[in-house]
Amino acid sequence: MIKTIEFIENFDCYFPDNISNTEPWNIVNDLDTILLNKIKQLSSDYKIEGNTAIHKTAVIEQGVILKGTIIISENVYIGAHAYLRGPILLGKSVKIGPGSEIKQAFISDNTTVAHFNYIGNSLIGQNINFEAGSICANHYNERKIKNISVVYKDNIINTHSDKFGSLLGDNSRVGANAVLSPGTILEKNTIVKRLQLIEQLPEK
Repeated sequence: MIKTIEFIENFDCYFPDNISNTEPWNIVNDLDTILLNKIKQLSSDYKIEGNTAIHKTAVIEQGVILKGTIIISENVYIGAHAYLRGPILLGKSVKIGPGSEIKQAFISDNTTVAHFNYIGNSLIGQNINFEAGSICANHYNERKIKNISVVYKDNIINTHSDKFGSLLGDNSRVGANAVLSPGTILEKNTIVKRLQLIEQLPEK
């Protein structure tokens, strides 16, 4: 069992009790239902239109596209022409740079995603910095078998899913143009160098 709260310390502040005992990829797969329920509990500090809830202190620049179920928390900044494909929850003071794309993800407090990044089907911790052009890939385009397995404490775990990106622990750093391959599990305080490829489970 991979407990998300061991990677993202404030995870339970955003999600229902005991959900952190659910495998991360199942949380990602159920994120739309989880966020639709959460929207119903938000305060009047949020402007809610359909399935989108935006805190009154958030700054969203020109040309940003929001699709699907999305919660944008207080003091979030989203740069021009970013593309957010819900379900997505952005925690407090998250910064999404211009031209970045986020799909089906939770990004926790004070994390910065620079310009022209992609994060798909992922759970991202607090105080993380993604330099420009870095990628959290969520799908094996090049493999005949698309099913994703993860490596955790020397165990190989089958997610039974063909869409899962990364679980990235608090206070980590991801360098420019680095790539986290599908199914990447990284502990807190991890450093990924510029141009580095993280491939935890190479194809046999």
